[in-house]
Amino acid sequence: MADAKPSPRKGRKPPPGDKRQFLTSMDPEVIRRIKQAAIGQDRTASEVMEEAAREWLERHHTGKK
Repeated sequence: MADAKPSPRKGRKPPPGDKRQFLTSMDPEVIRRIKQAAIGQDRTASEVMEEAAREWLERHHTGKK
């Protein structure tokens, strides 16, 4: 009989694909507005924040990846 391997963590599943979690602290009102904007565009807050980060990097770090 094979032993069942216990799950390393309970809770949320890891992001799909080649993504990693990035934890930061922000003003609660900013977080609320990001979530509302994401819902309004049928997107996740993570997608909105990744887009914002990419745009910021393009403006401030031209040519670097």
